Amino acid sequence: MSMRLLLISNSTMPGEPYLDYPKQEIRKFLGDKPVTALFIPYAAVTFSFDTYVEKVQERFAEIGHRVVGIHTFSNPVAAVHQAEAIVVGGGNTWQLVRMLHDNHLMGPIREKVVAGTPYIGWSAGANVACPTLRTTNDMPIIDPHGFDTLNLVPFQINPHYLDANPEGHAGETREQRILEFLEINPEVTVVGLREGTMLLREADHLNLIGERTARIFRKGPDPLELDATTDLSFLLQPYLV
Repeated sequence: MSMRLLLISNSTMPGEPYLDYPKQEIRKFLGDKPVTALFIPYAAVTFSFDTYVEKVQERFAEIGHRVVGIHTFSNPVAAVHQAEAIVVGGGNTWQLVRMLHDNHLMGPIREKVVAGTPYIGWSAGANVACPTLRTTNDMPIIDPHGFDTLNLVPFQINPHYLDANPEGHAGETREQRILEFLEINPEVTVVGLREGTMLLREADHLNLIGERTARIFRKGPDPLELDATTDLSFLLQPYLV
């Protein structure tokens, strides 16, 4: 496969402008030639799609690229077919998946990306690159009309992964929730993608970008902590329990 993916844990680090920390990796990923990317803002809930496009465009302009919102097209499927690159922003994953289903976009996006169109997604946009949305952190505010998503990688991502709960919080840790998931889905790999990191897929090669490690969960063995020096391409192969 010729797929090219940049899957980013989170948009913004504390004290930084929106989408600032990953912008140079986005620039390298898209290349030096100016690209007009199709931006999918459907995960936005408390602010408008136009506002979302403006926020993203401000940062893309700094690296020589631009975005155009899919909601401005009368035919979103045709917009996908014509896209130079596809960018999916974060927000609420359930709302994002619902709108992707409602607009009949899951199949066209997958076909386009499998054929080689670059795909960038952060947070919810990284979640929907997985086989399903089931490892999102978001509240299910709407019926998504199906849990299946784009299946661009054969593993699940848990973005914004945290090792421990905040002081004074007695609920389950993120790790406990992922281990519960693996009890029900023992054949699935889950990547705990910490903030400030991202996964880069180039065809059959996968690697981590960022200073923090990724935590790899599989049913049976203890979780692995792997850093950016490790070839993660093995995650693209089926996991045999």
